[in-house]
Amino acid sequence: MAYNKPSGDKADSPMRRRGGMRRRKKVCVFCGKDNTIDYKDVNKLKRYISERGKILPRRITGNCAKHQRALTVAIKRARHVALMPYTVD
Repeated sequence: MAYNKPSGDKADSPMRRRGGMRRRKKVCVFCGKDNTIDYKDVNKLKRYISERGKILPRRITGNCAKHQRALTVAIKRARHVALMPYTVD
């Protein structure tokens, strides 16, 4: 077909390269220490929000599933009580 790329490009892709750099797995900040997730601590919660005001996903923040759920609830609660904006202007 005219739309397919040549098969030689696959060897140059970053996924096929051998011996490339591996990213280190991010560790959950809240598991290591006795850090509590509180909806009133706006400065801590702002680290987990994008520039557009969206909650960052777990694969970017590095949190475990348990603490990511608690973080999401805390951010939504802070938004509801008007401590944080829903969208960034």
